[in-house]
Amino acid sequence: MTDLPVVTPVPGKPALLLGGFEIGDLGYVAEEFFLSGTATSYARAGELGSDGRWPVTPDDTQDYATRIVVLTPADPAQFNGTALVEWLNVSGGIDAPAVWMMAHREILRAGYAYVTVSAQKVGVDGGVSLLGIDMSLKSQDPTRYAALEHPGDAFSYDIFSQAGTLVRAATDDLLRGLRPEHVVALGESQSAMFLTTYINAVDPLAQVYDGFLVHSRFGTAAPLENRSIFDDLENPTPQAVKFRRDLRVPVFTIITETDLLGAVQHGYYFARQADHELLRVWEIAGAAHADNYTIQVAPIDTGAAPIDAIVAAYAPTNMLMGQQLPHFINFAPQHHYVVQAALEALRSWVRTGDPAPAAPPIRVTADPESGEPHAVLDANGLVQDGLRTPWVDVPLARTSGAGGFELNTETLMAAIFGSGEPFDADTVHRLYPGGLAEYLDRFTGALDAAIKSGFILPADRAEILELAAATYPSG
Repeated sequence: MTDLPVVTPVPGKPALLLGGFEIGDLGYVAEEFFLSGTATSYARAGELGSDGRWPVTPDDTQDYATRIVVLTPADPAQFNGTALVEWLNVSGGIDAPAVWMMAHREILRAGYAYVTVSAQKVGVDGGVSLLGIDMSLKSQDPTRYAALEHPGDAFSYDIFSQAGTLVRAATDDLLRGLRPEHVVALGESQSAMFLTTYINAVDPLAQVYDGFLVHSRFGTAAPLENRSIFDDLENPTPQAVKFRRDLRVPVFTIITETDLLGAVQHGYYFARQADHELLRVWEIAGAAHADNYTIQVAPIDTGAAPIDAIVAAYAPTNMLMGQQLPHFINFAPQHHYVVQAALEALRSWVRTGDPAPAAPPIRVTADPESGEPHAVLDANGLVQDGLRTPWVDVPLARTSGAGGFELNTETLMAAIFGSGEPFDADTVHRLYPGGLAEYLDRFTGALDAAIKSGFILPADRAEILELAAATYPSG
C-alpha cells in the first residue's frame, strides 16, 4: 500500500447513470471528488490456482488520477452507519453503477452512504468493451475530466483499496461529517470478477473492507495484469476460480441462471463451492444477469412512481438497445428484490456476526460427454431448486437466464438478458382455475415464505402484491 491519494472536490453534476430522477428529490446529496496519488500493482508470488489462494506481492508503482462519486443522506440522522463502495462496471464502455441500478431503492430508504469508484481504465480513458463503444469519462466530458489519468487495470486493485481507506477515514469533506462503522465493497458482473481477484489476492494484504457483495460473477476471475477480461472469450477451458477458503470477512455472492450456466464468460457452475461461516451464495431461480428492471424499471423507480408506470416498464419486450430479438428478454422482478434483501442480510452479518440466510443451489445436471451444465426444469419450464420466490413458485411466465443465442459479437449483450415467455390463457386457467383470487392467495403465501426465509424484505411486500395484482392477465 502506498500513501493515500489527494482528494479534490469537483463542483457540478457528475457523469454517472444514477437514474432518470434527481437524487436531491429523494433526500440525498451527490458529490464528486478526484483522487490522485500513487498506486501499486501486484505480482504473483506462487501458483494462482483454482482454490483461490492467490499469493501475491506488491510490484510496480504508477501515478494515477481517477474519480469517486459520494452519495450521502441530506439528513445525517438518516445514516445507518454503513458505507457501500461500488467498483463501477465498465463492460458497456461506460462507468456504470450496476449494483445501484438493481438496489438503489434499498440503498436510499435504509440510509446507506454510497460511494462509486472509477477503478478501471476503460471507464476513465476508454478501451475494450462489450459494446465496442467509448463512453468513458474523457469521452463524455473532455473538459471536466481532462486531469484524470489511469495507468491500467493492474493498478485498479490498489486504487480500490485506497478509495475504501478514504471512506473509512471519513474526512469531513468526503462524507459530509458522517462516520461509518462499517465499509462494504460491492461489484457486479465484470466488477464481480475483479472483486473475486481482490478477495483472493489483495484483501489478505490490504484488509480495508468489512464485507463483500459479489454480484453476478462467472466462473473465472479477473487478471492481475494490464489486460482485458474479454481477451479470454475464445478460450474453451478457462480456469474456474473459487473464493479462497480462509476468507477474512463475510463474502456474499448473488448468482443468476445466466451467471451459473455461462454466457459471455465461463459459468459459475465450474467454481461452485459450499457455503461456510464466511461465505453465502444465493442462486436465484428464474433470473437473468440483466433484465427489464435493469434497462426500463430502474431509471424510473423512485418508490413513488405510479404502479401503472412500473407495470408498463416490466411489460415483456423483445427490443434491446435498438436490436429486435426473436424472444422477450427476462422480465421477472425477483432479481431486483433479492439483491435488496441481500444488501440488508450482508449489513446485518457484518454488524452482528450472524451469517446471512442460506439458500439451496439451482438443480443442475452435467452433460456426460462435454461436462457442460444444464438446469433441470419443472413442468412449467422453470428451473428447480435455487433461491425461490413467488414468480417461480406461482408463475405466470417461464423466465430464464438463457437467452437462446450463440456467442458471437452481435449477440453478446443479448446473451446476458436471458429470456421470458408469458403463459398462454389456457395454461394460466389450468394453473389458477379460481382466477385472480386464487392466484393472489397462492402468490401471497409464496411471498410470505420468501420473506420469512430472508430472501425478500418485508418493506417490499405491499409493493410486490400490488404489482402481482396488476400483472395478472385480464383476458
